[in-house]
Amino acid sequence: MFKSKFFFLALIVTSFSAFSQQPATAAETVQKALVEKRKMAESSLVKNVPFRNIGPTIMSGRVVDIDVNPEKPSEFYVGYASGGVWHTTNNGTTFTSIFDNSDTQNVGDIAVDWKNRTIWVGTGENNSSRSSYAGIGILKSSDNGATWENVGLSDSHHIGRILINPKNPDEVVIGVTGHLYSPNDERGVYKTTDGGTTWNKTLFVDNASGIIDIQHAPDNFSVMYATSWTRDRKAWNFTGSGDNSAIFKSIDGGDTWERISTKNSGFPTGQGVGRIGIAVFDETTVYALHDSQFHRENQTKKSNASGLSKEDFKTMNVDAFLKLEDKKLNEYLKTNGFQEKYRASNVKQLVSSGTVKPVDLANYLEDANALLFDTPVIGAEVYKSTDGGKSWNKTHKNYIDGLYYSYGYYFGEIRVDPQDKNGIYILGVPILKSKDAGKTFTSISRENVHADHQALWINPKMQGHLIDGNDGGLNMSYDDGESWIKLNSPAVGQFYTVNVDNEKPYNVYGGLQDNGVWVGANNAREDKSWHQQGQYPWESLMGGDGMQVQIDSRDANIIYTGYQFGNYFRINHKTNTQTYIQPKHTLGETPYRFNWQTPILLSPHNQDILYLGGNKLMRSMNKGDDFEAISDDLTHGGKKGNVAYGTLTTISESPFQFGLIYTGSDDGAVNITKDGGGSWTTISTTLPKDLWVSRVIASQHKKERVYVTLNGYRWDDFKVYAYVSDDYGKTWKSISSNIPASAVNVIKEDATNENLLYLGTDNGAYVSFNRGASWEAFVNGLPNVAIHDIVIQPEAKDLLLGTHGRSIYKANIEGIQIINTNETSKNITFMDVQPIKHSERWGSSWSPWFSTFEPELSIQFYSNSSGNKTLKILSEDDVELVTKSIEVEKGFNYVDYNLELSEKGKKALIKENKNIYFKETGNKKNYLPQGTYTIEIDKVKTKLEIK
Repeated sequence: MFKSKFFFLALIVTSFSAFSQQPATAAETVQKALVEKRKMAESSLVKNVPFRNIGPTIMSGRVVDIDVNPEKPSEFYVGYASGGVWHTTNNGTTFTSIFDNSDTQNVGDIAVDWKNRTIWVGTGENNSSRSSYAGIGILKSSDNGATWENVGLSDSHHIGRILINPKNPDEVVIGVTGHLYSPNDERGVYKTTDGGTTWNKTLFVDNASGIIDIQHAPDNFSVMYATSWTRDRKAWNFTGSGDNSAIFKSIDGGDTWERISTKNSGFPTGQGVGRIGIAVFDETTVYALHDSQFHRENQTKKSNASGLSKEDFKTMNVDAFLKLEDKKLNEYLKTNGFQEKYRASNVKQLVSSGTVKPVDLANYLEDANALLFDTPVIGAEVYKSTDGGKSWNKTHKNYIDGLYYSYGYYFGEIRVDPQDKNGIYILGVPILKSKDAGKTFTSISRENVHADHQALWINPKMQGHLIDGNDGGLNMSYDDGESWIKLNSPAVGQFYTVNVDNEKPYNVYGGLQDNGVWVGANNAREDKSWHQQGQYPWESLMGGDGMQVQIDSRDANIIYTGYQFGNYFRINHKTNTQTYIQPKHTLGETPYRFNWQTPILLSPHNQDILYLGGNKLMRSMNKGDDFEAISDDLTHGGKKGNVAYGTLTTISESPFQFGLIYTGSDDGAVNITKDGGGSWTTISTTLPKDLWVSRVIASQHKKERVYVTLNGYRWDDFKVYAYVSDDYGKTWKSISSNIPASAVNVIKEDATNENLLYLGTDNGAYVSFNRGASWEAFVNGLPNVAIHDIVIQPEAKDLLLGTHGRSIYKANIEGIQIINTNETSKNITFMDVQPIKHSERWGSSWSPWFSTFEPELSIQFYSNSSGNKTLKILSEDDVELVTKSIEVEKGFNYVDYNLELSEKGKKALIKENKNIYFKETGNKKNYLPQGTYTIEIDKVKTKLEIK
């Protein structure tokens, strides 16, 4: 956890705008959309376009659960928050994704019936972060993920825990946390006794309180403890506590429940009760980890003898301010980061003239930290019961500081060592262990372990053997956390953004959830060779939650990026220096509001000009050294809450005209200026209200054209909102067309073909050949995962997808850019085949123990029809050398050919040219020699040249 996570709670915004709760998308609509997506995949014209995952892997992504084979702990499954389920049989050395065939990659919990090899997955992450994606119910597989069956609870959205009866695998109890952004009734405890065919709701608290954890006694499935959690997230506010956060107990296997955290039990009750985690050692010994949102008792603040504090200025009058010693005032201004222009003499002049009030010197510091540090809560606390939950006692006297930092809703997991009732582990920032039943704790985090901890497995047969899941993947220990090894081979990075430069080979940049900003060559090998070489091919540029990246097109060493809430830097990669460039408001002015993912943009007209969006649009003419606001507030004004809101989310400047700029905000405002900020016009009045503007894109092909996508996810609204305007936003046309329901994150216009659009949703990527009239789904090599960003490298003609859960995918789109699918009259249309350089290495290997080297050729073409066709390779004299039967589908096709020549073809070629010499190869194969050949399908031909 980077220190900047302290910025998580944002300042309270004083202004209101009228917001009404948007209706959550019905589960039936979501299920229908999944069926539509599967049908689209079958008929898509681009279903064969191959996407390749290029990593990176080392920083991994958030783990939510681990399930280990009790008889063979070298085999286990891992669930990633938005990266699917992965399986290892070699103790984490390698993993295989078993979730690629699933309709979602969003995971809350997994449970495995090891005797029958049945896997249960509760989809939808059980945390409540801004990046916690909803699921589609309970999935079940009996063939190790080859197929998945949805067995119900489709409106659950988020699953807390799954328990399987060890003696009856058809008896399963599930804790449903429920919707994150809206009330719903499908939450509580559900039980099936027929393997998921039918479900019975056995505990329902209310429509805002779901079940976050359930555990049963190790030797008695009838004895269970469940914890309910009252919580509600909005884009502007998060409430993670309430009267109905409580502990329940069942003694009949989850059929009936009794609330046991009562006023007389010793466990906290009331509005301040937050998330609760449970660990059960036996039927009577139970631990609970509580995220207490009750405020700490008032402590007399020590006088600040050495200087002034923020509190001093809140009540200070003008006369007292003007009498302050300049030295003491300057000390306050310098130590609190006031801009250089604010020093004692000129600040006193501002106060004397009435331009600034003394209280403004306190308000100046009321940033995203204010609510967090001015209203401290108790935070993490551990309780223990030795009588089966009848009574509870706190295990420690002092506060457990430095574990939650007031966002315990993100953690809440506790474990007890199955072999030691006094050995417990609590997960947060960092991971702590206690060997005296929670009286004292020590950290077991280490230098190669990510700070945020989400899941922990303790070997019940071998003390000290731990597997830890965190925001940075997996770690394993055999000495009770004294040392750890990292198990990060899956590509499960949670990217917010991606970008590319123009270097050769070009580099890919991206910001990730809680894993900083990274850069690597697009063709970097994603294998284990770096262990031998000592240098991973991707490099970390920045810590924290990685955000947007802009690269100076004149010098790729100059990079603009940063972490959450507008903390941006200008980096000189060559000299390894950083310059902090976040704009500062003027003394006396309301502080700027910065979105979690603050937008930045280098002007396409001048790479010295940088735009940065708070609630106003800021512009720097000198690479971020100085900023000026070139607008008033471009949002609807904010909203009271503890999350920064009423902020800009997207910026776009037209390549046709400097100063023709569009902005979009998190509260649904889209604005335009045609004169560099001199005047602004709101152009979103006819668009759906109160939605997050995920993109506004000025067209590269028509000056008047602009695209907008809106995202309703923060209302649990999964409709597709995509629009185009050809008159600067005066009128809008929907281009959502046939895209199945899923919130839209990004739209991208092709740089060479104005009819081509690319779009990314929370469940996949699409392309349109007719500017949004209809869409085709990308599916080859690409799972159903959230696409957060799309970028095109124009020279390489590569399309890159930044996914929030499966790292980065790349595909070459040259054929897509060239072929007009609506006007192609030929049966077959070939893409140009690049000349191939002949090599004497073909068919050989430097060692008999290694595979032989073979050439590779992908023959790419578009077909107007599906069916079996014949592929021929012809000589210069049109003699048939190779004949292959191929299965062709309507749309884009890719046929791999290794340039192998049959014996018959070899003889035909020698007969045509007696001077041709075939060298004997190690694998006894013949390959096409140097020359010019013809590829033919359906009498349509294209040239193949081997130099």
